[in-house]
Amino acid sequence: MFDERLTIATERLVLRPFGPGDSAQVREILKEGGETGLPPGAPGHAAGIGPWLSQGVHDLWRSGQGIHLAMDAGGVIVGAISLFKTQWEAGTTEVGYGVRPAHRGRGYAPEAVRGLTERVLGGGTLRRVELRANLDNTASIRVAEKAGFVREGVLRGAGFEDDGPHDLVVFGLLRGDGRTLVERRLSGDHVVLRPFDRRDAFDVLAAVRDDPEIARWMPWAAGYTLERAVEWCTRHAHMPGLSGANFAIEPREGGRLAGAVGVHRADRERRDVEVGYWISPWARRRGYAAEATRIVTAHLFGLGFDRVQLVIATGNHASRAVAKRAGFVQEGILRQAVPVPGGRSDAVMFSVLRGEM
Repeated sequence: MFDERLTIATERLVLRPFGPGDSAQVREILKEGGETGLPPGAPGHAAGIGPWLSQGVHDLWRSGQGIHLAMDAGGVIVGAISLFKTQWEAGTTEVGYGVRPAHRGRGYAPEAVRGLTERVLGGGTLRRVELRANLDNTASIRVAEKAGFVREGVLRGAGFEDDGPHDLVVFGLLRGDGRTLVERRLSGDHVVLRPFDRRDAFDVLAAVRDDPEIARWMPWAAGYTLERAVEWCTRHAHMPGLSGANFAIEPREGGRLAGAVGVHRADRERRDVEVGYWISPWARRRGYAAEATRIVTAHLFGLGFDRVQLVIATGNHASRAVAKRAGFVQEGILRQAVPVPGGRSDAVMFSVLRGEM
């Protein structure tokens, strides 16, 4: 049976049991017509909220087959996530979730799914978590993919809703599959790689706004503002999953932000992945970029990838030098492969293979 007080902290959420103190927020969710932000079986009217919070929402837990948890973001219930159809002897369970309409598009669902599945597969009896989504529900399928689930097949007509039967896509995550998830914090001799946070916004803005090199090669740097820097540091840099993982580079002795390194285009079937980086003007020629690239590359090899590559505009000689110092091998020229301000540029392909670093 699951722990009745099961509570899990993720990057931005606390997954916790519902309780009587949630009455006002549940009432608000019902008023906005956001029942999808509550677990199955939630009351449809205000009169049922009290009994549901004290008894009904815990019936699943009492049955031994699962548990309902609130997705709490800074004291606000943004959705709910559940484990159900748990078969303890087989070591399997199924996960489902819902997010209030006003809070969708912020990555809460994959973050919650990842946090909950990492906990239940991290030890104990359960060895497999299953997630099912309607074949035409692109958003839910994307959540499963971002959370690291493996697509296993389609069950024809296995789901039924008001408009009739639906095909279901089945995703599975086994204990050990979590090795494909990137760590949130890595460190080396001179730098620490950590998640971005709001305090980095001014350093990001200073690096982007005041540096002609970044403006020369990065199309997103044009017209950069503090608002965009805050959005990056608090939201976009925290996209769940491997592709899109971003690290702030900070000198080990502390101090201001030195730059960023990110993971892109991870292909688990081909077992190759791309990385990229940028460095603040004050932190250049100190070896930070090369060391950060080596740290992330070594971690990616540890996750099972066989090839890590860099794609750099041909004229970006400083970045090309970093790639070589990081141990990457120059392979050839990709025509018009990268966007740059004002158009596209030929690019140099660099790579390093498992065992070469």
